[in-house]
Amino acid sequence: MSIIRHTNFLKQTAYQLGFQYVGISKADFLEEEAAHLDEWLKRAYHGKMGYMENHFDKRLDPRKLVAGAKSVVSLLYNYHHPQKQTDPNAPKISTYAYGKDYHWIIKDKLRELVRILQAEIGDIQGRVFVDSAPVMERAWAAKSGIGWIGKHSLLINRSVGSFVFLAELISDLELEPDGPIKDYCGRCTRCIDACPTEAIVADKVVDGSKCISYFTIELKEDLPPEMTGKFDNWMFGCDICQEVCPWNRFAQKHQEPLFEPHPDLLQMNRQEWQELTKEVFNEIFRKSAVKRTKYTGLKRNIEFLNHEKE
Repeated sequence: MSIIRHTNFLKQTAYQLGFQYVGISKADFLEEEAAHLDEWLKRAYHGKMGYMENHFDKRLDPRKLVAGAKSVVSLLYNYHHPQKQTDPNAPKISTYAYGKDYHWIIKDKLRELVRILQAEIGDIQGRVFVDSAPVMERAWAAKSGIGWIGKHSLLINRSVGSFVFLAELISDLELEPDGPIKDYCGRCTRCIDACPTEAIVADKVVDGSKCISYFTIELKEDLPPEMTGKFDNWMFGCDICQEVCPWNRFAQKHQEPLFEPHPDLLQMNRQEWQELTKEVFNEIFRKSAVKRTKYTGLKRNIEFLNHEKE
């Protein structure tokens, strides 16, 4: 009976901390995903992201990340922001990077969740993850039933869409597992059809080395000239496959004040972005996920887009 009680307490606490959905899976080996990951790597869909080749076993077995792990808790946190940049010609930034860096915001909430669980239940052990370790977060989220993986390989939830962050708590606490839900994409191929770089190569399979987000964030060298004219004016990340998804008509604005953009971010016009200084960059993107690409990386992207316009 304590398993049910602990499960209910965990979910109620997570909701109080602001998470919209919580699902639980048994900590076990992801057998089906192992073959998919192996094939994905063999096809070099990870591009220059060499770190994707590391910790293959840990990606597939949470018990190798947390000794004695019994449960994987998947949590969903909405970041949708309907407001767009005012200048239609300004280089675009992915919605998830509008505000402060989600990594530390959500991780703080997860740590608070663990503290509350330990105070209520006792000496439980676990680790929290927010896109920061070899955890196949989408696979675990789908396994737990908080959504399904769409053709664009992102998790979709029927109520809130796909503009969501995923997080995990892997713990030695035994909890009641949930189950997966149906895939509701049906015959829709809007995300596949809309991708300017044809990065979605099969159902639920993305060639990361062709993705605009890969080029503008992950790739540290010069952008390939053959991609000129294909970025649709994105300077950091890309939301195209999400913007065209019918399920995002249900998306609601987030309720997290720290995700609100800097007052100047959405107002800057194309010329102001072209003239971006390091001082303005540091001010607008203070504690932002955009810091990952650094000032030099963002300037590289903006200059590449300028060549597209010429």
